[in-house]
Parts: sequence; C-alpha cells; structure tokens
Amino acid sequence: MVLSVKVVQARVGPGNPSLGDGGDPKVLRLMRGHANFSEYVPLILVLMGLLELNGLPTWALHGLGATLLAGRLLHGYALSFTQGFVFGRSAGIALTLLPLLVGGGLCLYHGVQGL
Repeated sequence: MVLSVKVVQARVGPGNPSLGDGGDPKVLRLMRGHANFSEYVPLILVLMGLLELNGLPTWALHGLGATLLAGRLLHGYALSFTQGFVFGRSAGIALTLLPLLVGGGLCLYHGVQGL
C-alpha cells in the first residue's frame, strides 16, 4: 500500500505525469519499486501456499516469509524513499530471490516425489 501511495503522490499536481513516468527519474524509480513488488511477491506467496499444502514445516514457511518480508522492506525503502541506497536495493533483491529459488526448488522436489 505504501508503495502505491508513493506513486500516486508523485502523480498529483500540475505538471506531474498522470500516466507513465513523464521522463521523471524519481517517478520511474517509484513506479519500479511498486512494480517489482507486484512481479515477485504473488508468485512467492503461491509457492509458499503450495508448500504449506504439501506439509512443509511451519518454521520453514516462516523462514521463507521472513526472508521475503526483509527483502521487500529493504528494496521498497531503497527505491521509494532514497536515491542511492545501493545496499538496500541489492540485499533486497537477493532476499527476494532466495525464497523464490528455495520455494521453487522445494515445489519441484515435492512434485517429483509424487510421481
């Protein structure tokens, strides 16, 4: 929600782009922070749901979720609230890709086991 509000705030007012980024690097950065969240989080949540249905232990699901949360907070902060927080952006995407890779791998493992 916070990422959406930041994009909307950047588009309000005379001269601000109502659609797209209008060539403004700040608006583009805000839009990418929101879009990046939308691109990764739903898929990871679906993977986690499938893993829960396959009996993955609660501690493992919490670990995946906590890693995702930390990654999204770092990345969202880096893109939507700062201009040069490279560590937040890099660590954020790494902490987002980790549950994607682990969750995907575990789903494949459970799928192959069921064959």
